[in-house]
Amino acid sequence: MDDLLTAQRAAFTAEMPVSLASRRDRLKRAAAMVRDNAARFCDALSEDFGHRSRDQSMLTDIAGSIGPIDHALKHLDGWAKRERRKVQFPLGLLGARAWVEYQPKGVVGVIAPWNFPVNLVMGPLAGIFAAGNRAMVKTSEFTPATAALFEQVAARYFAAEELAFVSGGPDVGQAFASLSLDHLLFTGATGIARHILHAAADNLVPVTLELGGKSPVVIGAGADIARATERVALGKMLNAGQICLAPDYVLARPEDEAAVVAGLKAAASAMYPTLLSNPDYTAIINDRHFARLSGWLDDAWAKGATVETVNPAGEDFTASNARKMPLHIVRDATDDMLVMQEEIFGPVLPIVRYDGIDDAIARINRGGRPLALYHFGTDEGERRRVLDRTVSGGVTLDDVIFHVSMEDLPFGGVGPSGMGSYHGVDGFRTFSHARAVFKQSRLDVAKIAGMKPPYGKALAKTIARQMGR
Repeated sequence: MDDLLTAQRAAFTAEMPVSLASRRDRLKRAAAMVRDNAARFCDALSEDFGHRSRDQSMLTDIAGSIGPIDHALKHLDGWAKRERRKVQFPLGLLGARAWVEYQPKGVVGVIAPWNFPVNLVMGPLAGIFAAGNRAMVKTSEFTPATAALFEQVAARYFAAEELAFVSGGPDVGQAFASLSLDHLLFTGATGIARHILHAAADNLVPVTLELGGKSPVVIGAGADIARATERVALGKMLNAGQICLAPDYVLARPEDEAAVVAGLKAAASAMYPTLLSNPDYTAIINDRHFARLSGWLDDAWAKGATVETVNPAGEDFTASNARKMPLHIVRDATDDMLVMQEEIFGPVLPIVRYDGIDDAIARINRGGRPLALYHFGTDEGERRRVLDRTVSGGVTLDDVIFHVSMEDLPFGGVGPSGMGSYHGVDGFRTFSHARAVFKQSRLDVAKIAGMKPPYGKALAKTIARQMGR
């Protein structure tokens, strides 16, 4: 890895300044790499998961990777323009000028997760390449087939000095995070992020963290419950809930709870009338995560929850080793249950009753700041109160997850759900250095302002003017 980094940095330095034509070429090759090998990536994803919906993979990981690249290609010229900035009076009148130039940082490292192991490599690369950088990617050990395919196909589209892939377990990840990179993007669990930050700190590597957390859904006043629960069920069951933005729990008024549960069951049953042999429904990634989810359900039941399983075809999941898990609705969820303490990352959805919108807001604020927040309802005052009195990475109103697919919106968390953001122009700027440039007037400004010793009345006037006197 040290040799790769040395080679990439040398190639970057030799290429400076990185032309827009070179950036476009890398972006186009990145899109071609995914487009040309779409079927192979879908096969690898399904092998890694035990089963993963091919149509879902085409949507989330193939088309979902090419979209950000196409967006970057379309807007690159505008993003890369220098920005004129103001200079203090009267320097502008005397001919001084100031601007910001967005300069590539050099070599950017990406530590990618397992849940969308193509999208969460290629999406960041859109901003990384648009900004003019080289990239090293550490793939997840939980998706070895996808990782191996990346290593195989990337060499046909990129020199190792442009884009390189590294695979391996936690020890390799720790060593990767310890490299003297110019920027590091980590997507994954909050607990691991702490170790990543410690490793990067020794080399003062700037880090962007995309984490998760317990993203709440508020079913508010006037909400169309049938529509809301259908959209929540769709977001929760996509990728079997293995999404950092998946609805993690639902806040419902007592008078709405029965209708919310019924709506979720109806929606899940309509989308997935069967599960075990359904090609549209994805499996849990591995035995450890399946056991974790099962254990958390047992914990909730033992602590007084009612757990309702949405199994419309009455299938026998105990007789299957397919790691497919139906939607479990956890009623009477309380804060002492593991499902209300940890990010769930699976098809388990607690329901929490609230008494008035301030009670719902207080429940959200008792936890860590989430990556996303979702509100359904028609009361604009209530909605404004939720937005004003909570803090989250992003928000989707009257739906779930969709803000992540808006390329012109920044995507990122806050506090335990992450730091920094990317996507679109925000990604371009994250992976760029905003370099301040000031061009002085031909006049002797220091003399005019009295800044040259011996000091006297001219300097006193300058100081008084700056202090507003």
